[in-house]
Amino acid sequence: MSLRTLVFSAVILALLALGGTLALAPWNGAPPIHAQVPIAPVATAPPAEVERMVPQTDPQIRLSFAPVVQAVSPSVVNVYATRIEQQVVSPFASDPFFSRFFGDRYFQTRPRESRSLGSGVIVDASGVILTNSHVITGATDIRIALSDGREYAVDLVVEDQQTDLAVLRVRNAEATAFPAITFADSDALLVGDLVLAIGNPFGVGQTVTSGIVSALARTGVEASDYEFFIQTDAAINPGNSGGALVDLSGDLVGINTAIYSQTGGSVGIGFAIPANMARLVAEAGVSGGEIVRPWFGAKMQAVTADIAASLGMAAPHGAMITEVAPGGPAERAGFQSGDVILSVDGLRIDDPSGFNFRLATRPIGQPADLERLRGGASETIAFPVEAAPQPPAEAVAAIAGNTRFAGVTVRELDPALSEAKGLPYDAKGVIVTAIEPGSAAEAMGLRVDDIILALNDNDITSARSFQQIASQRVRTWQIILQRNGRVSRSIVSG
Repeated sequence: MSLRTLVFSAVILALLALGGTLALAPWNGAPPIHAQVPIAPVATAPPAEVERMVPQTDPQIRLSFAPVVQAVSPSVVNVYATRIEQQVVSPFASDPFFSRFFGDRYFQTRPRESRSLGSGVIVDASGVILTNSHVITGATDIRIALSDGREYAVDLVVEDQQTDLAVLRVRNAEATAFPAITFADSDALLVGDLVLAIGNPFGVGQTVTSGIVSALARTGVEASDYEFFIQTDAAINPGNSGGALVDLSGDLVGINTAIYSQTGGSVGIGFAIPANMARLVAEAGVSGGEIVRPWFGAKMQAVTADIAASLGMAAPHGAMITEVAPGGPAERAGFQSGDVILSVDGLRIDDPSGFNFRLATRPIGQPADLERLRGGASETIAFPVEAAPQPPAEAVAAIAGNTRFAGVTVRELDPALSEAKGLPYDAKGVIVTAIEPGSAAEAMGLRVDDIILALNDNDITSARSFQQIASQRVRTWQIILQRNGRVSRSIVSG
């Protein structure tokens, strides 16, 4: 045996003693031959093989959303709203030259009937339906159609533009039991949960689409006071508004209300009002009462990255108090400017919109646990949830009689009302709350939410002072009012 052979054999024996896999290449250039050598056992067991099997039964083969749809679809209705609008019939109405110099008042108009469609959800067996406010606003006649083809006339019970929700009730339906849906706890939703959207897109009839929860607590979607939308990629199109967003248990998790689209059709970004907010409006409609919401009594801003760093927060979130209403619930509970509210009843707060939504869904008269950050330390405050105070009788004035302001109702500004209207807490004047159609006040051009500051050089500080001055007969009125944040002066004949 040659020396080369002895050395090679010694190397092979050493490797075999250590354990391993050795690739041996014959000297003639043939492909390597792999010799498997046992490896010392390790502590971990090999992963269990995933069991795969061919479906054996009909239920296994027919995995489907059909059982959920069959259970829920009878609770979803089509909503048809009829409106009477004034249509300009002059051939010059669309001409910018004539419109600029003459305006619409010189063109003849005629009433025109228009119809809109949407969807709704039956929330009570007595015939109470929840839909979007924008579906029925201004309607003179509203009807619904069930999935089985039955149609009913309905009455408007509650219209809540703050949440873009409305409650309808079937007319003369005492002997009929309707299939009502069950509400889910929308706070239990997670991004990625499967959901179904049911409604009447484009008026083609009841349609079901599926998707997932794409995001939660979306804001900046539409002009409502409680923006906290569920985002879904289930296809939602015009006509789906007011329809149901349900989970796989068939429970209502949201009311479909808006889409993001540059074409008018679904691009996979739809939004729904969470069920926990919708339930409050529905309960008001079922009971026939009014919607009473909590009032915190403070203005807030989002916590930016710079603010979070200055407060020693690991990441920016929460709602920072910037101003507290004098004598309001927040002041009485010890909150002050600079405090950051991090959670409500253990639910994280990301921004002021999230706080407003969470507080609005808490029952009046019960405490809510607010986690507050102050001076780098957090603590939980039991905050008594209460409604905004109602104005006393003397804070409201309705003008009647032979006067230019006949038909207007005004109310004194207070901290709660000022906050709701986006005004400073110490705002002065009276705000227009109602105007009778066809009244002298309407003809004069007053609008709801106008703030009347002065009449004929007399400052308006109360409803009583406004009533005393507005009831006078004078030749001309000099009116200083604030509208949409701008102060203007106008002169109107008496």
